[in-house]
Amino acid sequence: MTVNKKLERPSLEYFLSLKYPISIFPEDEEGYAALITDLPGCMTQGETLEEVVINIEEARELWIETVYYSEKKEIPLPSPKS
Repeated sequence: MTVNKKLERPSLEYFLSLKYPISIFPEDEEGYAALITDLPGCMTQGETLEEVVINIEEARELWIETVYYSEKKEIPLPSPKS
């Protein structure tokens, strides 16, 4: 007898709790840019380091929520630390 069980998707809270590596770069004019390469298109800017860190955390949360609820695509796990 074969039982077809659908695998349960982890909760939104699980994905929001993951720690993704963040890359921060100085901008040519002024300020900083930040991106999370594990989450395609997840990037932001800020005038100070503090602002860009706050902005990238917000961008990460919005990226994950959008994919989780709207697109129903797989959310990548963070890259392993090297």
